Amino acid sequence: MTTPKILIIEDEVGLATGLATVCQRLGAQANLCASGESGLQEFLADHFALVILDVGLPGMSGLRVLETINQTPGRPPVLIITAHGTLDNAVAARQLGADAYLVKPLDLPQLDRTIQDLLSAHSPAAGGLPPAVQTEDVSALLGGAAPAMQPVFAAIAHATVSDAPVLVIGPTGTGKTLVARVIHANSPRRQAPFVTLLCGALPEQLLESELFGHEKNAFTGASAMRRGHLERAHGGTLFLDEIGDIPMSVQAKLLRFVEEKTFTRLGGREDLHVDLRLITATNHRLRDEVQAGRFREDLYYRLQVLEIDLPPLAGRKEDIPTLSAFFLGRFAAGRDLVLSPEATRRLGGYAWPGNIRELRNALEYATTVCSGKIIHPHHLPRTLHQTTALPPPDDDLERTLQRWVATKVQAGATYKQLHAEMESTILKHLLQHFDQKPTILARVLKMNRATLLKKRRYLDLGS
Repeated sequence: MTTPKILIIEDEVGLATGLATVCQRLGAQANLCASGESGLQEFLADHFALVILDVGLPGMSGLRVLETINQTPGRPPVLIITAHGTLDNAVAARQLGADAYLVKPLDLPQLDRTIQDLLSAHSPAAGGLPPAVQTEDVSALLGGAAPAMQPVFAAIAHATVSDAPVLVIGPTGTGKTLVARVIHANSPRRQAPFVTLLCGALPEQLLESELFGHEKNAFTGASAMRRGHLERAHGGTLFLDEIGDIPMSVQAKLLRFVEEKTFTRLGGREDLHVDLRLITATNHRLRDEVQAGRFREDLYYRLQVLEIDLPPLAGRKEDIPTLSAFFLGRFAAGRDLVLSPEATRRLGGYAWPGNIRELRNALEYATTVCSGKIIHPHHLPRTLHQTTALPPPDDDLERTLQRWVATKVQAGATYKQLHAEMESTILKHLLQHFDQKPTILARVLKMNRATLLKKRRYLDLGS
């Protein structure tokens, strides 16, 4: 059997040598090139089973090299690697024909698997699609360089060249709807409708009617036949937001559609067929909902063929300056506004339970109340002042607890009473920290929401 040849176009000598070692260990011959121009010359002069291509090359960029390679008939698979992953270059790489996309520092087991998968497939990639126009919102809100966003960029890029169902998971305010729009706008279905349905805001019968449509006289008030969101999205993409909140009866009907691509309108008997791409989103961990019996396991596995997990803003704080600059530019209405160093530190030290949406609102508020050119801490909303104050040092906390325990024990308090009072105090301050929003508190602190609400009522901390 002929030894497969792999072309490695990488200007970092150490990394190129490491990649060559990995390829040789997998039984392949590695040819190294340190620039895009020399790599293209090597590619055109020989036959390769795989090309490993860096984006940040001296001279000709990796994406330009990829574009040229992709125009070659019968070209081999291409693995893109990059040190600074962004959504734009991830999507561009996939749409220019890249078969895989990895971000440095490379995970060796993942690199091994990817190379083996590409070598075993060894088939011409599908022709690249013309790049879709990205809005400024996409570049800003899904941009940045935080490590937590790199898997997101890669997952979005993969989703744009697939028609499989996508499940987007993430806390409220992280941009799940925007992710769905990016996938649709860069997919083969981008000329067809993008239809959105917010599932959690509708009662059961109305949700069923909105999703599947209804026939005339199907229920009281149904004076005419009405097409549902499934039919409206024919040929395009249907985005179901808050999918974790739909009732079990609707889950069963949705499962039938996902499996068979057919459905029946309310009050109807005819099976209808539509062709669409399904993207769903939730701020719940659906695995937990399945275990709790609130979500069908079979539907869950049908929906999460591709899964995109958006991190909270607290997990990508490196991107706060980029996001802040974007929002200031949007809300400043031509004014040259900047953040003071202290205001920047205040933004970086805040927990952001409302994520990007809360940051957006905070900076819109600041641009409204600031009459000068510099935004200072006092221009920021009060919540940022209340929740970013530094906690007392640990030794002060220890001394305070010692005095409190001694006083309570002397007064005859039981352990149960001590525990209840301590828990009540902690929960009270946590609710203040999260702006009296138990759902966000439970999600950020990984606490069962039902348990939290029960404790809140038991400890008389509000309903």
